[in-house]
Amino acid sequence: MITAGSFSQAQPDTSYTVQSTFKKEVKNYPFIKIAYKPKPKEIVELKDLVYKNINSRELHLDAFFKDQEKLQPVVVLIHGGGWKSGNKSQMHLLAQQIALNGYACFCVEYRLSGEAKYPAAVLDVKTAIKYIKANALRFKADPSKVAVLGCSSGGQMAALIGTTNGKPAFEDKDVIDQNANVQAIIDMDGILAFHHPESEEGKVAGLWLNGSYEENPNAWVQVSALTHCDKNTPPILFINSDKPRFHAGRDDMIAILNRFKIYNEIKTLPNSPHSFWFFTPWFDEIIKYSTQFLDKVFKQG
Repeated sequence: MITAGSFSQAQPDTSYTVQSTFKKEVKNYPFIKIAYKPKPKEIVELKDLVYKNINSRELHLDAFFKDQEKLQPVVVLIHGGGWKSGNKSQMHLLAQQIALNGYACFCVEYRLSGEAKYPAAVLDVKTAIKYIKANALRFKADPSKVAVLGCSSGGQMAALIGTTNGKPAFEDKDVIDQNANVQAIIDMDGILAFHHPESEEGKVAGLWLNGSYEENPNAWVQVSALTHCDKNTPPILFINSDKPRFHAGRDDMIAILNRFKIYNEIKTLPNSPHSFWFFTPWFDEIIKYSTQFLDKVFKQG
């Protein structure tokens, strides 16, 4: 089993940014624009709250919520970047807009593969979930209603976190407990299986998983949400581009969900780039899909 040992990272990988992704994708999608919304005045923002300390290394999260009496369901947002790049600020616009719809949203920093190998990042986010629940009243949040939302590699992590609710799937038993459970998953173009006919994962995944599939097959199987999907998996929304490699294992997972009558949805965005969440014309659409799903799970009935 892979441990969550730390690795030194003098210079964080900043290759995955909104601007660099736009520059890459606009060549094939000349109609796209970087999504923008004015900062909502009714949303409280708390930045860089420390949720975890590891050997003097602080990990932070940013909170976005309405200051109201009625407690709001929680949405934990996980950025993408191939497990090696990206940062929590890339999820701020999504968090602000979902918060406007009555959710307490949290963008989480986690250790990237240049600093710590799998399962460190997953354990970090699970610790963040526990921190949010323990401090829920500060954020006007309902700790019994938690969704995890991720984009790309963050979507993969979101699905893994949801399918390992309360399971001893990792070595840190202190973190993997009922207090880190979630009640819903939103996976935006995150793979569900690493070693799969649709998957094209290679070197970047290997950096995180401490070796290729041939070198470390157990990690490649363990990190796949499909491995853990069962009757206890929470409802899940898949928002996908039409590129099969970014939803590898999804259809197999849906077959399991349907067998256990677990609610699930697929929303496919035709003719969209992989990082569609950064851009119009898809940004408003994914906010609508996400909030409709969250409302169905948490606010109806």
